[in-house]
Amino acid sequence: MSVILIGFAVLLFLIIVVRMPIAFAMGIVGFFGFAFLQGLELSNIANFRWTGALSMASNRVIDTVQEYSLSVIPLFILMGNLVTRSGLSHELYAVSNAFLGHRKGGLSMATVVACGGFSAICGSSLATSATMSKVAMPPMRKYGYSDALATASIAAGGTLGILIPPSVILVIYGLLTESSIRELFAAGFIPGILGILLYLVAVRYVVWRDPSAGPAGEKTEWPERLQALKGVWGVLLLFTIVMGGIYLGIFTPTEAAGIGAGGAFLITLFRVRMTLRNLFETLTDTARTSAMLFAVVIGALIFSDFINRAGLPDMLLEFVQALDVAPIVVILAILGIYIVLGMVFESLSMMLLTVPVFYPLVASLDFDLVWFGIVVVVVTEISLITPPVGMNVFVLSAVLRDVKTGTIFKGVTPFWCADIVRLAMIVFVAQIALFLPELLYR
Repeated sequence: MSVILIGFAVLLFLIIVVRMPIAFAMGIVGFFGFAFLQGLELSNIANFRWTGALSMASNRVIDTVQEYSLSVIPLFILMGNLVTRSGLSHELYAVSNAFLGHRKGGLSMATVVACGGFSAICGSSLATSATMSKVAMPPMRKYGYSDALATASIAAGGTLGILIPPSVILVIYGLLTESSIRELFAAGFIPGILGILLYLVAVRYVVWRDPSAGPAGEKTEWPERLQALKGVWGVLLLFTIVMGGIYLGIFTPTEAAGIGAGGAFLITLFRVRMTLRNLFETLTDTARTSAMLFAVVIGALIFSDFINRAGLPDMLLEFVQALDVAPIVVILAILGIYIVLGMVFESLSMMLLTVPVFYPLVASLDFDLVWFGIVVVVVTEISLITPPVGMNVFVLSAVLRDVKTGTIFKGVTPFWCADIVRLAMIVFVAQIALFLPELLYR
């Protein structure tokens, strides 16, 4: 046990104090921790046989890079980058505004719905927040919306990007736990829609408390609404083909990612938004992001090998069995740990640190790992808007330099509460997440 505690302490020191990238920190701690378990000591460093540790690390690198199913990550990232370049975010917001903008808080509601639609294609919370801030903030300011409500609706709506499929973070969770990516995508759909609905309720609550925070905009007539819908045919068609093909079993998630990337490229060409310069920037950004994610996954797997070899999952299971509490109490304790960690870690780091530790325990308690994946992602969403390290909030603060970070955190409080309600519903009514996977695949 002391080896595990020292390993975690060194890991936290490297991440928080040294500010080493989490991929390298986890890889280094995992490598030397594994070597220590094989007999490495300060006195025998010169004569120690590193074959075992080097073999473990090299196998993780080679196996991960050669894993066919992981090609879904760069393809979905490419699809999201192409969609962003095509300017579809403007059309999504225009449609949402046409149907909702005339209500009190309507522009904020339109922002949430547009974020949900954009994140369904983009798959990145930070990219959704950064993009929608440029699209939605000017009209909300024009109609006199408070900065707190305007920025909060963007920050909270952006969190939907990691849950509504296709989601890169669900792919990574599937890799870490060897869960079905297809089932994870199916499980994320209903909780994602539920998140949008609860965020709309949060907006209504804010404008009920303070009508001046979200004045009603101009009403759009039906002919104009139908005209606005023509601008989003590409998004609807692409989402239907990609997700419909996965859900119906027509093609695998990897094939769907390839089709989605190709479709996004054609849409961008059709909208005359692609130049050689844009194409080069899109491909380099995709390669950069993919390399970062692969490095993080490899580091997490090396660290996972260390903690598994050290016996941490078995120790946790024995500890829980000794407590003699109901399994749901264990889940609630894990969620409490996630919420606390979310205050100091960014979402991907938190997931990679905790999933290798918790998922064997959750599986041993006979909980569904697909359900647990959705629970983990929802808690991770909460961490994106939880002070003091709400990544979506800091992205907005960087883009909108005239809005204080405290103002945004104050505004997201009702949305944070809505997320807690959604989390409780998913935890205590597991069918919210498991209905589609059981209907389609089980």
